[in-house]
Amino acid sequence: MLAQVLLLFCSVALQWDRVSCQNPVDVSHTHLEAHVTVWRSHGPGGVQQNRNGDECDLVMNLSASLRCEFVKNTSDCTSDEGFIKYPVVTFCLFPPNLLPLAITLYVIWLFVLFLLLGLVASDFFCPNLSAISSTLKLTHNVAGVTFLALGNGAPDVFSAMAAFSHPQTAGLAVGALFGAGIFVTTVVAGSIALVKPFTVASRPFLRDVIFYMAAVFWTFSILYKGHISLGETIGYLGLYIAYVLTVIVSAYIYNRQKHQLNGSAQTTDREQGETLPSDSYREIQTGSIQAHDEGEYEPLLPYTQSTAHIFLNAINPVDSRIWRRQHWSARVLKVIKVPVEVLLLLTIPVVDTDKEDHNWKRPLNCLHIITGPLVCVFTFQSGKYGLLLIEGEVPVWVLVLCIGVFLSGIVFFTTTNEHPPKYHFLYSLLGFVVSALWISTVASEIVSVLHLLGVVLRLSNTVLGLTLLAWGNSIGDCFADITIARQGYPRMAISACFGGIIFNMLFGVGLGCLLQIFQNKNNVVMLEPEGMLCWVLSGALGLSLVFSFILVPLQCFHLSRVYGIFLLIFYVVFLIVALLTEFRIIQF
Repeated sequence: MLAQVLLLFCSVALQWDRVSCQNPVDVSHTHLEAHVTVWRSHGPGGVQQNRNGDECDLVMNLSASLRCEFVKNTSDCTSDEGFIKYPVVTFCLFPPNLLPLAITLYVIWLFVLFLLLGLVASDFFCPNLSAISSTLKLTHNVAGVTFLALGNGAPDVFSAMAAFSHPQTAGLAVGALFGAGIFVTTVVAGSIALVKPFTVASRPFLRDVIFYMAAVFWTFSILYKGHISLGETIGYLGLYIAYVLTVIVSAYIYNRQKHQLNGSAQTTDREQGETLPSDSYREIQTGSIQAHDEGEYEPLLPYTQSTAHIFLNAINPVDSRIWRRQHWSARVLKVIKVPVEVLLLLTIPVVDTDKEDHNWKRPLNCLHIITGPLVCVFTFQSGKYGLLLIEGEVPVWVLVLCIGVFLSGIVFFTTTNEHPPKYHFLYSLLGFVVSALWISTVASEIVSVLHLLGVVLRLSNTVLGLTLLAWGNSIGDCFADITIARQGYPRMAISACFGGIIFNMLFGVGLGCLLQIFQNKNNVVMLEPEGMLCWVLSGALGLSLVFSFILVPLQCFHLSRVYGIFLLIFYVVFLIVALLTEFRIIQF
């Protein structure tokens, strides 16, 4: 599939580049501003060219010789918060005839970024959130709808926040959140029904569908108005708090009824599956295998490892036991991920409360005190604060480095390799902050790449959001939910579908717009839908939820294979209509 996407992008880029070279706008640099002013108003045939006021869209209407100067002098082309200024790299470093090569490299880079995003979220962000919830002694219900929901939805939420940071990329956030909602409620839910037909738990299913319908309708009304106020952004967060309270109260009532009926206070696996899908299916996926491996390979006699040996083992992401059992394709993917995993292991501490030593690695954890804060300084706001000079002489990152070395030395000489210190739980907080900033940085790069692809391929941000960004953020959850369904836990998988997208929608829009309000010091954020595609997207999502709300109860809450096929066909039809609308073949 990746090869087909590359081929499609290359062919489209080559075709458009040939068109622009065959019909160049033959103007000199002194007439660039006058020519761009004409294109800002109308293109050939009087068709409005720039969408949502994004002047960077006009670059493909210029001749190849003028594009570099245009992107350097246009704020919309250089306002992305990523480390790489992709428009400048594309039009100033690559010759015009190598534009298809640049697009190919960006698609490959996008694949790497999605891989990195999922890796940080699953292997570093989620474990530290789980450790924090264990330290705070939260119940499974509270942890499932707060910390673990944040862990599972981190890629979507941070991508939405990065997209909302600029008006010209807000369409990416809307497309990604709505597109992921349609993908999860149709493709993922339909695949689960195909793999393992089952009967859903009626009350949790209706609860999740009703709350998600409320969130979608609210977002639809805000898009219709074209703006969102401070009170409405806070209302998004308040709606999720109401959802959390509903889950907790319903779980309490359910457990109390079960206690009265059965004469015992035990909590059934079914209820845990409804309220805590992320934690449950992660344990099912990995817990039994890890327990078997650790028991099988546990040494007969205890031995003491040297500090150097502990450090080398801690930064080695390859487990030889798992490597021998993996398929060749999994080994290739692992080889690609190894450099990234080593970098993350060196910078992000992970506290694992399931292990006896809580994953205490003394030499590596001491290094984390140095590298973790440095990552925070260099990734926050693209590192602009890290390069600030204190008193005009000392950079901020140097001060952070010195403090880190001092604290690292104290920890190293006051602890042992065998026993974690009493303050080891603080490493989970450090790991949470560092991994969150890693995710935010990668999400910003993804949004910047997609913005560039939209400019070059003349695609709207909404269609890129509902396809590439939504697929990239949701495909991992899709495979995980299908795997859980195959293992005989379809209720957990379907609960994960709806519970996750509620969090993503409410926090993605709420936090994204709230940060935009604080940055611009304005109580209103303007949201301008990009044409009819936005309404097709929101209408399709609402229709899919209405179908679920009506058809599932009519089937006595049983999801059959026929219903799964219906959901898959619905998504294919929606995707075809969305693409035909994007290319103006269908006009409303």
